[in-house]
Amino acid sequence: MHISEGILTLPVIFSGWGCSALLATLALRHTSTQQLPRIAVLSSAFFLASLVRIPLGASSIHFTLLGVMGIILGWSAFPAIFIALALQAILFQFGGLLSLGVNASVMGGAALLGCLPLTPGLRRPGRLASGIAFLCGALPIVIAAVLIYLALTWSHATLASTATLLFIANLPLALLEGGITLFAFLFLKRVAPELLTGSFR
Repeated sequence: MHISEGILTLPVIFSGWGCSALLATLALRHTSTQQLPRIAVLSSAFFLASLVRIPLGASSIHFTLLGVMGIILGWSAFPAIFIALALQAILFQFGGLLSLGVNASVMGGAALLGCLPLTPGLRRPGRLASGIAFLCGALPIVIAAVLIYLALTWSHATLASTATLLFIANLPLALLEGGITLFAFLFLKRVAPELLTGSFR
């Protein structure tokens, strides 16, 4: 889902950095020092999972674990994602420093939008909680795909076909991420339910 450097126009780049600054401010207000070890671990997991990617035009397809990060970290998912993206941009030139703001807004914002409204439902018993956990994994991917589509088409109308292809290609990934998040939720609910408390804040 990284948007490559040199694709976005300056207004979109500045908008992305503005959104990232706003989300980071809000997220840090909801982040405690006790969460730092979890942030470090999940930021590393995101870093590793998204290294295996399939380039597709101006962006790429890869696992993100946005749902897993959302249900464990809550608001703190954004700084975890931003740190991982910054390291990838510096070390491997994935995305890039100019497009970092947009990439962080796309993935970090999608994790928050897709998980925060739903995570209170994870407290419900039985299959309803399982269904919500699946949505927490799938919905952020769909939201991120929509945001990528908007960022690309607002930069260059000629990228509409590429943006559409990226959106369609991410739909199967959404199902896979939903399954991964569901598995993680069921596992943590049984062996370490305290790890899920960050998503309820």
